[in-house]
Amino acid sequence: MSSKVLVTGGSGYLGTRLIAALLREGREVRATVRSLDGEAGVREAVRRGGVDDTGLELVEADLTSDDGWPGALEGVEEVHHVASPIPSAQPKEPDELIIPAREGTVRVLKAARDAGARRVVLTSSFAAVGYSPKAVRNYTEADWTDPDTPGLPPYPRSKAIAERAAWDFVGTEGGDTQLVVVNPTFIAGPSLVPTQRSSLTAFKAIIEGTMPALPRQRFGVVDVRDVADAHIRAMATPVAGGRRYLLLADGPTITWVELAQILRDHLGPAGRHVTTDEAPGENLSPLTIHNDRAKQELGWQPRPAETTIVETADSLRELGLLGEGD
Repeated sequence: MSSKVLVTGGSGYLGTRLIAALLREGREVRATVRSLDGEAGVREAVRRGGVDDTGLELVEADLTSDDGWPGALEGVEEVHHVASPIPSAQPKEPDELIIPAREGTVRVLKAARDAGARRVVLTSSFAAVGYSPKAVRNYTEADWTDPDTPGLPPYPRSKAIAERAAWDFVGTEGGDTQLVVVNPTFIAGPSLVPTQRSSLTAFKAIIEGTMPALPRQRFGVVDVRDVADAHIRAMATPVAGGRRYLLLADGPTITWVELAQILRDHLGPAGRHVTTDEAPGENLSPLTIHNDRAKQELGWQPRPAETTIVETADSLRELGLLGEGD
């Protein structure tokens, strides 16, 4: 009988997907939430993923406090650390984001070490890899965002600092607990949570035409279901210990204009409001992000970006998150 697996951030977009995937594999799952007031919603989201939630236990624990973490880790050998503060708007004071991101990550790793956990798989971000300028924008797991990059917004800065803190802690105080980090690009795909948050906000604004102009940006896209799958593979693959894995769909990176065009083509008449105007600015330089390591070492096979984009729109409609008439 395998031990319980812990998922932090159990009420979130990725957390609910990961819980559903683990339950589908027959695992007993304990998940942390900031408040048990939301337990019914988490269970409903997991069932929306087509699985029975009887193997799920929810416990209260917050990244900003030591309370609850020893109990959450009791009897747990595998930890998926998904929880992370994500701002609805960039804070005026960067430390509002950086301190809980860094200290929360170290807090979970300490609790995992103290409980004798075998391995922690941490959700970091491409923001910790590729947000410092390079002459040729070609990124692998060897690249790091420098937190002192001039003009770097608080969110990517917090991701780079928190991931560095995780590696530093495991390297000096981690005991026998191994760390694996996944670095997803922009996460999209169908949501199990019927609230508008994370990447869904941008999709909704583009589809409804409330985004006045599309940002002039090139980026990678990855499906939330594939990130959950990568988490599970990273936990199970022996060689993954001590490694980072960039996660994105196969094929070239994409612009917001290209994403909007995919949405417009898919939605047909319902896509008549889709924002197609691009913000003024210079032409974008090429951007290459490599997902070879995850594919070769984890046997990971991501969906095409277009599938993810289309199914995100369908999910928004099914969850009733699009305005009337769309």
